[in-house]
Amino acid sequence: MSVISYQVTEEDKKQFNETGYWISPKLIDDDTIERLRHAHERVWSKKYDGFGLPMHHLHLSDNPLAIRKFDNGWWINDEVRDVVTDRNLGHMAADLLNEDEIRLWHDQVIYKPGTNGQETNAGNVGWHQDYGYWRCSSTPNMVTVWIALQDTDLNNGGMMTILGSHKWGAVEGSDTFFEQDMTKLKAKFATRDWVEEPCILKAGQASFHHALTFHGSGPNLTNDPRLSVVAHLMPGHTYYRENRQRHDNLRFLGARPEPGMAFNNDAYFPKLYSRT
Repeated sequence: MSVISYQVTEEDKKQFNETGYWISPKLIDDDTIERLRHAHERVWSKKYDGFGLPMHHLHLSDNPLAIRKFDNGWWINDEVRDVVTDRNLGHMAADLLNEDEIRLWHDQVIYKPGTNGQETNAGNVGWHQDYGYWRCSSTPNMVTVWIALQDTDLNNGGMMTILGSHKWGAVEGSDTFFEQDMTKLKAKFATRDWVEEPCILKAGQASFHHALTFHGSGPNLTNDPRLSVVAHLMPGHTYYRENRQRHDNLRFLGARPEPGMAFNNDAYFPKLYSRT
């Protein structure tokens, strides 16, 4: 199982640089999609591969309509690992970010339940910047690869991006993934041109969005869950930048991490791609 090779074009790079995101062609085949959907079932049922432990204790909300998110699924699921550490994914990220080396920062397995038409905020993902959570990393030049495991649009809670918002820099207080009042967040962050654009994906396509691009998603109004596997990727030169914010990845630098230490331990931050 692997990601299909695709050569990023100059037009792809131009779109990514101008809008803050780019939608790939289909990168995984139907068999891999089905295996990743089954991987979801196994993760949520605590059926783990290998002999290790998950990064976090898995706790599911009592609300069946609440969004589920699990970090570093690659630790405990072989199918997730094969995709989020794939060289072809790293190559595309390197080209879009104009970097020579790409490593995995961490992954996410995300499950958005269907509400069968019920209007609720429980599955919303608030407008946020991914870098709002990652300020301990030395560079915001990182990318999130959101892989759809079914056809995805606004009807089933697909992602929306704010065009060009990656040019705004790191916005204070943008770590708002779990704040579900989209209107309130828009009032907070829409201090410049706020142009929302939906990411319409076929199963197996991926949205590559810059770590500074504002994005969020509304409810899944269908009967079926919206499933995705997400790879957060960073340049190989990324190091720990002293900041008041902390991130769980700091623990992988040792008991007492020091500013300047590189996030380059292959055991925790696998190298996907290097031009050399």
